[in-house]
Amino acid sequence: MQGFSGDLESRFRTGMSIDAAMAVATDVLEPVGFTSFIYDYTPVPVSHEGDLITPSLMALHNVPRDMQDLWCKGGYYQLDPVQEAALAVSRPFLWSHKGVQSTVMQHVLRARHDPVISYLLDTRMTCGVTVPIRLAGGDLATFTAIRADPEPGFEAEARQLIAEIGDLGHLLHDSVYAGFDAGIRTCPYVHLTSRERQCLRLAAAGLTAKQVAREIGRAVPTATLHLNAATRKLGARNRFHAIALAAHYRLLEPEH
Repeated sequence: MQGFSGDLESRFRTGMSIDAAMAVATDVLEPVGFTSFIYDYTPVPVSHEGDLITPSLMALHNVPRDMQDLWCKGGYYQLDPVQEAALAVSRPFLWSHKGVQSTVMQHVLRARHDPVISYLLDTRMTCGVTVPIRLAGGDLATFTAIRADPEPGFEAEARQLIAEIGDLGHLLHDSVYAGFDAGIRTCPYVHLTSRERQCLRLAAAGLTAKQVAREIGRAVPTATLHLNAATRKLGARNRFHAIALAAHYRLLEPEH
């Protein structure tokens, strides 16, 4: 297996659509043996309880039709050992469910991951390289290149390309991230209205309900209603707990 041909950086441009960027990745990686590709992004990767949060964007190419629904609606994302490994390491890593498993994955794999592993075995998507992409604000994206039905020796050859696939994954992410709208950059785990977020931000700044009401130009009972609604939606015990949870989910940041 040879490395990539041409200048990778010149093939991506800032503001590309995810479909266009995935098409470039496909053009680069198919000639070296990879068959399927996945990119996902979430502004907050785990809940306050430590559970994986379903990404706000997930793009898949050449995978089974049911995969996106299983991962995004059927709970498989929360059972995906590759995503758990991506939280634990910062470097690209190889995984294999038929050959020799990488050390990174050996530390992660547990019985709870069996549904995902069974699905990948059934669909023959048994080997891949995953690139964790962390942003300064705590966002997490991953890019994964998969080989279906890998022939003997493919894993050893893929290891030689891990660094290059890592570069490609970061270039892909950088090219599409600038185009993400507020919906994609907002954690989907908890939904607060703009007014509820505003009231919590003011409360986090130390304002009382009376002061919050003055700031938003509404009556005190209205401000209290917004604060109580936000507290309830966050599952918080009190307003202080709500502020802490809202900070975790990055809901106190100014809206884009």
